[in-house]
Amino acid sequence: MLPLPVQFLIALVISAFNERMTLRFQYLHEENRVLREVFTEITGRKRVPFSDDQRRRLAVRGKALSPAERKACCQIVSPQTLLDWFRKLAVKKYDSSANRKTPGRPRKPEHIRELVIRLANENPSWGYTKIRDALRGLKHDIARATVARILEEAGIEPEPERSRKRTWKQFLESHWETLYACDFFAIETLGAFGAVRHMVFFVMELKTRKVHIAGVRIAPDDAWMKQMARNLLDPFDGFLRQATHLIHDRDPLLSKAWRSMLGDDGVKCVRIPRHSPNCNPFAERFVRSIRTECLNHFVILGERHLRHLLQEYVVHYNAERFHQGLGGRLITEQDQPGNDNGVSNVIRRRKRLGGILNFYHLNAA
Repeated sequence: MLPLPVQFLIALVISAFNERMTLRFQYLHEENRVLREVFTEITGRKRVPFSDDQRRRLAVRGKALSPAERKACCQIVSPQTLLDWFRKLAVKKYDSSANRKTPGRPRKPEHIRELVIRLANENPSWGYTKIRDALRGLKHDIARATVARILEEAGIEPEPERSRKRTWKQFLESHWETLYACDFFAIETLGAFGAVRHMVFFVMELKTRKVHIAGVRIAPDDAWMKQMARNLLDPFDGFLRQATHLIHDRDPLLSKAWRSMLGDDGVKCVRIPRHSPNCNPFAERFVRSIRTECLNHFVILGERHLRHLLQEYVVHYNAERFHQGLGGRLITEQDQPGNDNGVSNVIRRRKRLGGILNFYHLNAA
């Protein structure tokens, strides 16, 4: 046992050391309070935002303190918050939810799901069983219930509903090869006694966008329309000789007798709904094209001048105009000389109507 003077000396040293540590602790304690007050004044927020790493460091240090020490030391967060952070840190160590497998059978690959949806959209009359059989023919073994679940998740109705709700787009695609459209548009010409209104009747083959001007008349009537039908249905050079369906609006000139005449020759007339020009979009787009690209640039002097303009534009439209709806191609592709022998080709300009319509092509030098 140490002598009494030595014990007294050691007690004095320890007391002085504890006093200095207390002063340091009190200063750090007050500094934390000041920093928190300054942060509140600057940001207007009472809580200090911590990162995950900062929470972890405070939780580890705070857990090592006793309850009394935490109560005395904690200034930025409460002691209870420190303990909550530590519990979450401990639980996270044993969390294996990231490695947990999804219960049940694995989900079908995305390319299989896309194929099921594609078959359903392209074949409205196919039920779950037929789609399953088609997939098996493509070397994809899949159950009927899986097909039903995939279509249900994609919001696609069963076969009876899809068959009854056939869209206009599906109708066009199914009859594309033999589908035609017709329409009228009016043009004012300058006559001897003022403006004269002419009606132009045209027909379009929808697959190729090829256009045929059927006739021009000031006051078309039922007899004239029947004659136009005979011309279009001519078995040798009639524009509708290969047609099975003709789309048109509800113009009174396209009468029941006129439709019956076409029907007797195997052409079924499909009338679009009232006030729905968007159901005949290709014909409407042609009317806009011929007006903006040709007719609006001229003062048309009579029917003869009008027929000349129509003839020139239709030739340009069918053979020399690049169509965006056809991928930037011509309706009638033309062979152009190549440049295989290293001879430079000359770019030629073919102009119509005084340069209003132009077509550029290669011509071997």
